[in-house]
Amino acid sequence: MNAVKAIILSAGQGRRLLPLTENLPKCLLPVADKPVLAWQIDALAAAGVKEIIVVAGFQISRIEALLHAHYAKQSNISIVFNPFYEVADNLASCWLARDAMDSDFLLLNGDTVIESALVARVLNSPPAPITLSVDFKKSYDADDMKVQLDANGWVRQVSKIVPPNEIDAESIGLVYFRDQGPLLFRQAIESALRHPAELKSWYLSIIDKLAGQHQVNSCSVKGFRWCEIDFIEDLARASMLFTR
Repeated sequence: MNAVKAIILSAGQGRRLLPLTENLPKCLLPVADKPVLAWQIDALAAAGVKEIIVVAGFQISRIEALLHAHYAKQSNISIVFNPFYEVADNLASCWLARDAMDSDFLLLNGDTVIESALVARVLNSPPAPITLSVDFKKSYDADDMKVQLDANGWVRQVSKIVPPNEIDAESIGLVYFRDQGPLLFRQAIESALRHPAELKSWYLSIIDKLAGQHQVNSCSVKGFRWCEIDFIEDLARASMLFTR
């Protein structure tokens, strides 16, 4: 495992969690009395990640306050400001953090609570330019980021609209870029954002395109603890999971 950095995409407000997020970024909502962002930073650090970049936007001052209060002695944590969080989706956040994509790195959604063992599993996965962390369940709902895999575990497609008969897994919101992966991703972002309509795109639309070029492998995290916080009921589920 090479020394890697992590980029956490935490610019959004999380309107589906209103009124909890009226004045508080989704990444600061408490899970078992600990903010989501703190769970992420602690899990990444415990797994050996050497540098953490947080892309923030909505109520950035509150995120800065958390980092100052709990991580002031850790000089390896920094913030990138995304002023476009209300008019663009997370592909724009990736573009703003593109200078950090100069070596191996993890990309993590700001609403996914993870444990350090899961991060270690991904960091020690078989080599590939891009590795998509996936989990499996019996059925998938409309909000799941669905994944189709080939017989060897390489990603064929990833989107919310994969046909039901082609779904094999779901993306958990953690991607690992190695070797040529960072360059491929950075170039694809810059190419996409030449078109204004792409401001409303998710970065996984880029992963989907690169999967078509056989650049994206998968890593199963089945059995490891993680939870995506999209709705209020997810907070209770995550608290139960991470209190154990």
